[in-house]
Amino acid sequence: MKKFGFILFPAISLGVGALAGFLTKDSLANVYPLLEKSSLTPPGWVFPIAWTVLYLLMGIGMALVEARGGPERSRALTLFGIQLALNFGWSLLFFNSGAYLSALLCLIVLWVMILAMAGSFASVSRLAAWLQIPYLLWVAFAGCLNAAVWVLNW
Repeated sequence: MKKFGFILFPAISLGVGALAGFLTKDSLANVYPLLEKSSLTPPGWVFPIAWTVLYLLMGIGMALVEARGGPERSRALTLFGIQLALNFGWSLLFFNSGAYLSALLCLIVLWVMILAMAGSFASVSRLAAWLQIPYLLWVAFAGCLNAAVWVLNW
């Protein structure tokens, strides 16, 4: 499982992201372009690149923890699953439901779960934890963008 985890966990992360992208593609094409957005919003092509990198980093981080094993592995795996579910849920709330405030609240909980996951990873592998820093920063930035959409489109 040690080496297989380096395929499995990034694949799970990328798969969740791909499913979210598939389920939100109509809203991304038809609703999102019509929203008022922050001037800090990057061009659309940035998002799939950024998320691909972030999904790979979270998957590699979990694989590093899995490879080392130990008592914290189970907690890390649970937090990995929770944050991935919140990540997926945010996409549906924001894009499909247009529930921008609920999506923002989901992002806040997601950020806390990423922090908890990184802390859990750190007890097993410092590298695994450090790999989550871009994810934490991106989700904080996404929170600012989400807040702007909520305020500007209220």
